[in-house]
Amino acid sequence: MRSHTVIGDRIVRPLHSGASLVKVVRHHHERIDGNGYPDRLRGENIPIAARIVAVCDAHDAMVSDRPYRRRLTEQEALATLAAGAGTQWDAAVIDLFLAEMAAVATG
Repeated sequence: MRSHTVIGDRIVRPLHSGASLVKVVRHHHERIDGNGYPDRLRGENIPIAARIVAVCDAHDAMVSDRPYRRRLTEQEALATLAAGAGTQWDAAVIDLFLAEMAAVATG
């Protein structure tokens, strides 16, 4: 499971059109606190695009059924993201994501 970021890096790296995505693919499972993978990057060392994708990817995973667990409700997923702000995910990205989700919910 953890190797998918490195495998994705190897797939995207030689593609001319994918060159700008290599860092996003490789680092979207890094954590702000440095406990992520594959390179254990921390804070601002994680490319901003990877920090944004990390939040979107986590949200999608939480609200989707998986073979090993049922999906969370939207409220549970948003609460989980909020709880991980500043440790797992970039707090500023979480704030923006939560604000956008609230705006969508209110129409």
